[in-house]
This record gives sequence, structure tokens and C-alpha cells, in this order.
Amino acid sequence: MRPSHTDAPRHSGSRPGVLAGRPRPLAGHRAPLAAALLVAGLLLSGCTPGGGGDGETGTGPVGAASGSGQEATGASGAAAPAGVPEGLQDYYAQDPQWQGCEQDRGDFECATVNVPLDYADPGGDSIELALVRSAGAGGDAPHLLVNPGGPGVSGVDMVVEGLDYAVSADVQEHYTVVGFDPRGVSRSTPITCLTDEELDEAREGHVDPSTDEGLQELRESAREFAEACDEHTGEVLGHVDTESSARDMDLLRAVLGDERLNFLGFSYGTDLGATYAGLFPGNVGRMVLDGAMDPSLPESEVVLAQAAAYEEALRSWAEYCLAGSDCPLSGTPENAVAQVQRLLKQVEQSPMTASDGRQVPVSTLVSGMIVALNADESWPVLTMAVQDAMNGSPDLMLHLADLGAGRQEDGTYDSNVTAAITAVKCLDGSASADTRALREQAAQLDEASPTLGRFLAYSGLYCAVWPEAPVGEPAPVSAPGAAPIVVIGTTGDTATPYEWARVLADQLESAVLVTWEGQGHTAYGRAGDCIENAVDAYLIDGTVPEDGLTCD
Repeated sequence: MRPSHTDAPRHSGSRPGVLAGRPRPLAGHRAPLAAALLVAGLLLSGCTPGGGGDGETGTGPVGAASGSGQEATGASGAAAPAGVPEGLQDYYAQDPQWQGCEQDRGDFECATVNVPLDYADPGGDSIELALVRSAGAGGDAPHLLVNPGGPGVSGVDMVVEGLDYAVSADVQEHYTVVGFDPRGVSRSTPITCLTDEELDEAREGHVDPSTDEGLQELRESAREFAEACDEHTGEVLGHVDTESSARDMDLLRAVLGDERLNFLGFSYGTDLGATYAGLFPGNVGRMVLDGAMDPSLPESEVVLAQAAAYEEALRSWAEYCLAGSDCPLSGTPENAVAQVQRLLKQVEQSPMTASDGRQVPVSTLVSGMIVALNADESWPVLTMAVQDAMNGSPDLMLHLADLGAGRQEDGTYDSNVTAAITAVKCLDGSASADTRALREQAAQLDEASPTLGRFLAYSGLYCAVWPEAPVGEPAPVSAPGAAPIVVIGTTGDTATPYEWARVLADQLESAVLVTWEGQGHTAYGRAGDCIENAVDAYLIDGTVPEDGLTCD
């Protein structure tokens, strides 16, 4: 995965991790929107190895060592493979120069690859993508490209900081695992909107768009946020759409030396993978799409489905909490959820103050809850955070929200996920900013999710004033002739409702659907042996799971 209102995401979250155990105000109205975007971004990006925020960190700690970038012609001068799109021969012929990363990261190596800024003008400007690779099974091992979701979450961080969580040991022995930061993300020509200090301040603000005055304030802040992104980012702001990133993936396939793309994508990564399959069906190798998106849904329907899924997850957590001995809630699950609603209302009316002096508005509590709801392994932490908040301390809930936002203890943000989510979302589809339509959607969201729905409304505001027009619209994906694709859905998924996996598997002619009857976002790596064995057998041996396989 935005002063206090949350905007609904076009895409959904990244692979969740298991959770352990502001300064001066912004000028104008920028703060309200930025905080709203951040909460929506958490709904998209979840909590991942490496996290992500919206600060101007850009290079991060794991980029390739100085001097490793290559021109589009490549170092080897090798001829581009047959079938390369017109004008891209030099790009496809690159020879990445792998070497030690900027900081010692053990067996990992880093490199950069050039891609065209605009695939419609391959002779124009180029940008760099940052890559990292594992030791793998040796120099001749096939590559497995991975993406943790977002949009806007770093694939470099995923591999360096969470490889064992993301990919099984058996798969690591068979593949060289490659993570990349998609265009506009972290180390790959990042989208930049707010500084770390500005984002901190934005997260402390609050606005209520259910009033005419609040809605106007949010409109003005949307415009200022868009202007800031345009000013600090420049031309790349219009070229970070999902299709462009999918085209980058084919270029990466070629420069890595693979005839076909082997790919493991989580959450929004399934949108990337499905888009790739639609563009290059003949180049699909072994592809796993876990926590599937439905690429045909408009944003309003995406948000509505997510709101309902999070409300159901909240009720499931309440049942879990009530069954324990230290739950701060009481009565039936319905009573417990009502008590959470009262807590949020109290904080909405009177924000809390953390022990470090930061203001904690209701949007921060919602952010922390969303982070913890993304994985049932984190429910014990959510129980403690709610108990502390009810006792007057927001510190643990703020910590959860900081994890989702990528805020470090020193106040810096470790990537630009908030800005990147916004940029990709606004390019991938249009959204209505009409007041009547916004009010109607807010009412639908409140009905679908009485606890969280109102924090996910008004998503059309910032895309309506975005400096760059959409380059696409939601549509079904089709990949005739592609090799078998494995789509995984979790029945209790929070960010990507299970029905989306069923729909995506139906859209992709060669797809098989694997189901995990579990809670939380995504399955592989957290669902047990049934899912892991099925995925590993497919990735390693090419054994396609039975369509309809269900694991519990």
C-alpha cells in the first residue's frame, strides 16, 4: 500500500509480513489528502518485508554499486533475440553487470538495466530499473522474477530482506531469484511527492469529507498533492502504468537470458503477471499469481469489495479475540465490533498523542488495524494494540501504522510506496470526482463496512486532478496460447477477495485455480504444506496442480 480520510485503492496489497511483538504543519491543504492516501495505500500494499513510505529516499540501501549501470546497447554487444519489438533491439541486448550491492548483503548481487521511458517512443529517453539476485542454484539456473505487490512495493527489498519468507528453500535451490523495483518505485527512477517531514505531518492531520467544507478541503489538497508530485518527479510521472511495467518484465526476461518468464507475483503482482501474459502469452513460463486481482473491475467496485472483506476480517478477529483470555472486548462478536467502532469515533473526535509526541488521528488507528488484519498471524498484536488504545496509549497502533507506511525509528521513510500507488492507480484507470457520485459511493461503502467504509471513500478526487491522463481502463485479460498459470485465492483474503481469484482464473484460458481456506492476504509461504507443495512442484518440476485444488 494517504489528513485523515482514506482513499480507496485501485490495486490491492502486497504480500503481508508477520508482525512482531510530527513536526510543523504543512502549508495549505496538502496534509489531509496525503494522510488519506496513506491509509488507502496500506489497504493496497499491506505490510511487507522492506515496507515502504513516501519520502525522497530514492536510492535506498541496496542499489547496485556505483558504476554498475549500463547503456541501452549493453556491455556485451550481443545481438538481440528474435521477435524483439521494433526499436527495442539494443535494450533487449543488454548484458547486466552484476556486482556487490552498495552495502554488504551476503550472497546477493545487484545490477541496473535500462528501459525506455515510453514504449511508444523507444528512441527517446530511458530510465533505470534496479535489480537484485540471489545465489540461486548456480550460473546456469533459470531465473524466477518476483513481485510483492503494491503497486509501489520494492521487489529488491522483498528478496534481500524476506527471501526465505517469500520463496521456499527448495525453489531457491532450483532458481536464481530476481527482485526488481518497478519503474517509479524506490530505486527505479522513483515517483516523489512529499518529503519525510511532510509525510509525517500529513499523517497527523484529519479532515471529514462527509461535510461540504471537508470535501472542498480534500479537493484542494488533492490538487496540491498532484502538483507536488508533478514538480518533484517530472516526465516519468506519466509512464509508470501497469502495462509499461509488464513490458519491462519481458525486457528483463531477455537480458537475464531466459526464453520464457518464470514469475511469482503477490497481490498487485498478479495484475502485473496477468497483464504480462496478455501481452506476451508465448513468453509465459511457470507463473504463479497469489492473492489475485480482477483486472476487469473499476475502482469503485474494487474498493467496495475490499471494504466488505476487511469488515468480515474484523469480525473474524473479534471472534478470535473474544475466545482468548486477554481480550479487551466483551459480549458477542457484534458487540465487540461495536466497541471498536466507538473507539474509532472517540479518536475521530479527539485525536490521541503518542509517547513520542506525535498526534495520532483516527486514520492512523485505521492504518494500524489494516496492517494487522492482513495476516491472522498478527491478530495477537492487534488485540494488544486495541487494548492499549482503549487504555489511552496509541503507541502500538502507531507502530503498526508506521510499519505499513515504511517509517523507520529515525523518522525516515524507506521507500515511496504512497506516491507510487497513487501514480500507478491514476494511470491505470479514470475515476469520478462528481460530488453526487462520491456521496453515493461513500454510502455504499458505509453499508458494506460500517467500521471502515467511510475511511475508504472519495477515491476519485486525486486522480481527477492528476497531472497525467489515464493510459488505460480496467478490462478482462486474456492470454490464449500461454503455458499453464497457477492462480491462488484465499477464502478469507482481506485485500484481494477470493472471488477475484475465481474470476481471474476464468479469464486466463490456461489458468488453474488453487484455493486456501484460510484468513489473511495471500497464501504461499503462510498456508502450510498443501499450498507450498503444490506451488513448489509446479515451479520446480512443472507439475500443474489440479484445477480446483482446495487446501485447509
